[in-house]
Amino acid sequence: MTTIYQLQADLLSGKEKYFLDYEGKVLLIVNTASKCGFTPQFAGLEKLYEQYKSEGLEVLGFPCNQFGGQDPGTHTEIETFCQKNYGVSFTMFAKIDVKGPEAHPVFRFLTRAAKGVLGTQSIKWNFTKFLVGRDGQVIARYAPTVKPDTISGDIENALAQK
Repeated sequence: MTTIYQLQADLLSGKEKYFLDYEGKVLLIVNTASKCGFTPQFAGLEKLYEQYKSEGLEVLGFPCNQFGGQDPGTHTEIETFCQKNYGVSFTMFAKIDVKGPEAHPVFRFLTRAAKGVLGTQSIKWNFTKFLVGRDGQVIARYAPTVKPDTISGDIENALAQK
């Protein structure tokens, strides 16, 4: 696989979404959880989305229950939680695994392209973020502790690439 555009994933609604639909956009892809210490980052992610969506940014959230069982809800519960508590309007996908043998192909692609600390491919916790350029290639990986507002400069640089 050479770009993320060859992949697809199911939305919270159950409908398939092909990443080819995002071709030419900048993507910020995040594994999320509703009951995590980093959950308030939903607000920052929404703010980035609102600020840059007209320029071509898409924020894509992938709920995951692999870390401390911090997203145990149904797809409907996750969607309601995100909208009610954080006003999330960016795209949320169906709950997936982001590590291990059942890791979703999107996260296998991302972690192969952008390794973590000490060169590891594994995702260590919720709210690991990946920035993907307009060409479908991974630009950067950010640890869960990196707050969304601190990566706005990288997003602006990616958006400037036409």
